[in-house]
Amino acid sequence: MSARCETIGRFVLPIFRSCVAKELISTYHLTQVEVAKKLRTTQAAVSQYLNAKRAIKGTQKFNYALPRIQAEAEETAKRLANNQTTWDEVTVDFCKLCLTLSKPEENKTGDNYTI
Repeated sequence: MSARCETIGRFVLPIFRSCVAKELISTYHLTQVEVAKKLRTTQAAVSQYLNAKRAIKGTQKFNYALPRIQAEAEETAKRLANNQTTWDEVTVDFCKLCLTLSKPEENKTGDNYTI
């Protein structure tokens, strides 16, 4: 079993980044290069987000959380587009989002959360 942050980082963070990239391009008309700079990634990664070649592994596993992820991504894109935040600050906000993504269920370890 992997740590919670590892699972979220592996599956949810790419979904989040993909949603932010799509929002920045479709709503705020930024180029892939501009989006890549804001997300601290490459233009090729942004292209893969847009063409659904990245961030698709976690969509089924975290389907229950997609509306929350998308809503946070829209707000993040707005703040990034208006230069009201940096990716470093977004990373902290993402950690807060992560805390809201647990499905309350009893799991094998006896705690009340599963990923």
